[in-house]
Formats: sequence, structure tokens, C-alpha cells
Amino acid sequence: MKKISGLRWWVVGLIALATVINYIDRQSLSVLWPDIVDDLFPDETADARKAIYAKISVVFVFSYAFGQAIFGKIFDKIGTRMGFVLSIGVWSVATALHAFAKGIVSFSIFRSILGIAEAGNWPGATKGNAEWFPTKERALAQGIFNSGAAIGGIIAFPVIAFLTVYFSWKMIFVVVGVIGLLWLIPWIYIVKSPPGKHPWISEEERNYILSGQENQDLDEDGVNDEGYAPNTGELLSHKESWGVILASAAIDPIWWLFVFWIPIYLNGVYGMDVKAIGIYGWVPYVGAMFGAWFGGLLAKNRLSAGWSINKTRKMVITLGCFIMLPSLLLMANPGGPTTAVLIMAVILFGFQTAIGNVQTLPSDFFSGKTVGTLAGFAGMAAKLAAAGLTYLVPWLTAGENYTPAFIIGAALAMIALASVWLLCPKIEALKPAKKLTHTF
Repeated sequence: MKKISGLRWWVVGLIALATVINYIDRQSLSVLWPDIVDDLFPDETADARKAIYAKISVVFVFSYAFGQAIFGKIFDKIGTRMGFVLSIGVWSVATALHAFAKGIVSFSIFRSILGIAEAGNWPGATKGNAEWFPTKERALAQGIFNSGAAIGGIIAFPVIAFLTVYFSWKMIFVVVGVIGLLWLIPWIYIVKSPPGKHPWISEEERNYILSGQENQDLDEDGVNDEGYAPNTGELLSHKESWGVILASAAIDPIWWLFVFWIPIYLNGVYGMDVKAIGIYGWVPYVGAMFGAWFGGLLAKNRLSAGWSINKTRKMVITLGCFIMLPSLLLMANPGGPTTAVLIMAVILFGFQTAIGNVQTLPSDFFSGKTVGTLAGFAGMAAKLAAAGLTYLVPWLTAGENYTPAFIIGAALAMIALASVWLLCPKIEALKPAKKLTHTF
């Protein structure tokens, strides 16, 4: 039977590609919004248009929040392979349905379906990471598929702007939706099962992956077992779980502040149309892409040098937050659009440096089916917080003054950092309650 060398990298590559598609689908509305709003809401004022966009976006984020909790359980129930089939299949159809939207209600319905389904990408990616990578490579793997979000942002702006030359905004949603359905073909073919049972994985790679999964040796005899996978009640009794949830809830809205509002900011503050947004809007995502790679490679380098998981994760997360803090404050008065998007690139570099290591925490603490559940809870908390900030943005930015929103972003970076340091005193594989020292 044929073997594929480095099969785990093929798997993470496909997940990264799914994340690229995820962000192209997600960004389509914001990039196309100047055209959509001229078509469907021509008589509304600038602030009213922003409020309409915020309402539709809040519906998306709320749906996304609950979708993360739902899909965390779904992935733990049906596995990574079929979980991704369900998630990307539904979100691709939902994207295409945007072509039939006529107003706030229909857009909200289609965005809700999209949000629930797209949410599966992240607990699925975290679970795939835990299955396919040893502990020392997880931050790098997380960085690779997190960079997919950045690459999706980079691609979405110029590609969608280019497509507007040839297609209506309605047809662009259909084209983007079809791309996701095509992704299913290589995924179903290559990802037949987890590494322990995959027919194409070499014995050497299988052993390398399984022997390096430190949190799955519960009895510490050097042989992998099922590891510590508590039920939901016991999971939430650990303050480390709450550290993960609160850190995610604090840091994630920073990302969404830019994902949702970069095109609206450029349109409102600098008067750009869709084509001009296509020229400028992708720049911040270049910083995000490099940050995702940097955070993953830095963690892998330090773990390979002998640093503990605890020291490594905290150092990289702290570095990312300290990069974001002054950059967010600088956005209060960035000057011209070029300077603004470059500062945004630094902010998203810092964000991605930190977030990849935050997202590996569920698999650092737990194993088995618990990983997807905790990742889902953390994702739900993150998106509820992002929904709250998104709802406030039109009020915070009245008159196109975005300074209050950026100040809130800086405060959130510090809250995320405090959550990790205070509630996760030692990042390591946890044990059942009778052996634990860190519980409520």
C-alpha cells in the first residue's frame, strides 16, 4: 500500500486552504458593501448604512459564536474528516445564497447560516492539530492554518475588486461559494482517518506523531493512552479552562474589529470605493500572515531548544500582545491611508503571533474529545465578545472617529494577557482532580 511522506503537512495544508476559503467567503460582504449598499439602500445616510452593516454583522457573529460550541461537539462526535465536510459544505451553499438577498432580513438569515457553518473551521482545526501533530509542532501547525485566514484576507480584497469589473455583486457570491464545494474533493480523498489508522501514513511518521503527544500519557508510563478527557462539568471546574475561554474572549474581538471594519473604515474615513479598497485593504493581512508564521516558528524553535510548554506559550503570547498595544493606540491619528494600513499590519502581526499559541492551549491541557469541546467554548466566548464590540462600533465611531474603538482594542489585549498569566499558572497536561493542584 502506498505511503505519503509528511502526510500531516498535507492535512494541515488542506485545513489552511479551507481557512483561506473561509475568509474569502466571510470578507465578500464587507468588500462588496459599498456596491451592495448603493444598490439596496441608496437613500440611507452614511451612519445609517454603517448601522445596517453592523446589525447584519452582529447576526453573523452571534451565529458564529453558537456555531463554535455546536461544532466543537459535532467534531468530537463525528470526527475531523466528516466534521469538515459538513462545515464547509453548508457554508459554501450559504455564501452562494447571498446572491438572493434583498434586504436586512434576508442578508441576516444567510449570514446566520454562514456563521454557524464557518464556525466549525476553528474547533475542527484545533482538533486536527491535536490529532496530527506532536506537542512541539502544534503552534507551528496552528500558525500555518491561521495564516490561511490572513491569506484569505489578502486574496479577497483584490480578487473581489477585480471580479466587480466582470460580475455583479450577486454573481460574485455564487462564484465564491462554488470554490468551497470544490475543496471537498481532495479533503475526502486524502484525509481518510486519524493518523493512528490512516492507511497511507508511514510507520515512522505515525510513531513520531503519537509518541510526541505528551498530554495523552495519563499514567506517565511512556506509552500513549486515552489521556485526560473529562466531561464538560469537570472541564469547566478547572481554572485553566476559564483562562483559555477568557483569553479568547478578550483577544478575538481585536481581530474582528479589523475583519469587519477595514473596508468600512477606508470607505468612510478616506472615501474609497470598492476598487480603491481592493488596492489598500489587503495590506493588513500581510502582517497577519507573517505573524501567524512567526508565532508558530518561534514557539517551535523555543520548544526544540528545551523550553517548557509553559514558558514558551506565555512568552509568545506576551510578545504578541505587547506588539498590539502601542500600535492600536497609534491608530488614533494615523495620517494618510498608507500609514493606516501599515499600522494595521503591525497590529494583526501581533495578534496572529499571540493567537496561534492561545488556540493550542486546549490541546496543551487536555486530550481526546475534550479538545474540540474546550476549543468550541472558547470560540463561542470569543465571538460573543466580538459581537458586542461590533454592535458598539457604529456608536463608538460616529462621525468617522474610530479612536474609541482602537482604545478598547488596546485594553482587550491586556485583559487577554492577564487571563493567561493569572488563570493558567502552569501550562501543562492536566490530570484528574485527585492529582490536580490547580482547581477551583
